[in-house]
Amino acid sequence: MLDRHVHSYLRQLAIERGLSQNTVEAYRRDLDRYLASLSGTDAAAITREHVTSFLALLLEGDTAVSKSSAARMLSSVRGFHRFLLAEGVVPADVAADVKPPKLPMSLPKAITIAQMQSVLDATDGEEHQQLRDKALLELLYATGARISEVVALNVDDMLDGEVVRLFGKGNKQRVVPVGSYARAAIEAYLVRVRPVFSARGTATPALFLGSRGQRMSRQNAWIIIRAAAERAHLGVEISPHTFRHSFATHLLAGGADVRVVQELLGHASVSTTQIYTLVTADSLRDMYSTAHPRAR
Repeated sequence: MLDRHVHSYLRQLAIERGLSQNTVEAYRRDLDRYLASLSGTDAAAITREHVTSFLALLLEGDTAVSKSSAARMLSSVRGFHRFLLAEGVVPADVAADVKPPKLPMSLPKAITIAQMQSVLDATDGEEHQQLRDKALLELLYATGARISEVVALNVDDMLDGEVVRLFGKGNKQRVVPVGSYARAAIEAYLVRVRPVFSARGTATPALFLGSRGQRMSRQNAWIIIRAAAERAHLGVEISPHTFRHSFATHLLAGGADVRVVQELLGHASVSTTQIYTLVTADSLRDMYSTAHPRAR
């Protein structure tokens, strides 16, 4: 019975809220684990203790997960119970007041402008793959887009070449400027590479293609970024999100208004964007303590 309710909830997330397939699958995995802990308990018989026991199970024992993962799973469970209440399946939301574990504040990990330059330079070259990889990385840094947003782009989303239309969480649309370096890299890719790759596969409107003509996957993008970091001898691990963090941090360090950065990143709340101001404040403190004669 609960399986049927979970299926209905996931359909609502996908259809009514417009969440991506990857996000819906993440909800499914979280709820599958929750249902396994209930051992067939009927929806009407679930109590607050079931939810708190599930949270404790996540945080303890051999299969314990991190606090952030536990908080995410609890969020999925709470959303499911809100759905059960809204649909009239249960008379009360038993998960409403179950609090997630307190998370230590972690600042986004950006790399320096010089490090970013070295990663971008690591894709230099005239081969087809190099030209594509250069366009991909330049666009990630130029726009601060999530990797899922970039691999979902179609050619038509490059509006007049100077701005790009991105579709964020909940399919929310935003338009972001594209700098001259990224524009030049994308133009070179579109003219010299994409037609070649496209001819090897079935017709697709995707902007970024694999060498066989298919839409580039997020996994392939990860591989491209890791390889560029290795060639650049960066010495630190980076991910697609490093480009997003660095985009925001470098903009704020350069004097951009936090509200503008919020719009560019597609954050619903400015408080999310303000985390990046703490990163730039840390950098200023480090510079001050190193350079000022009376800092110590």
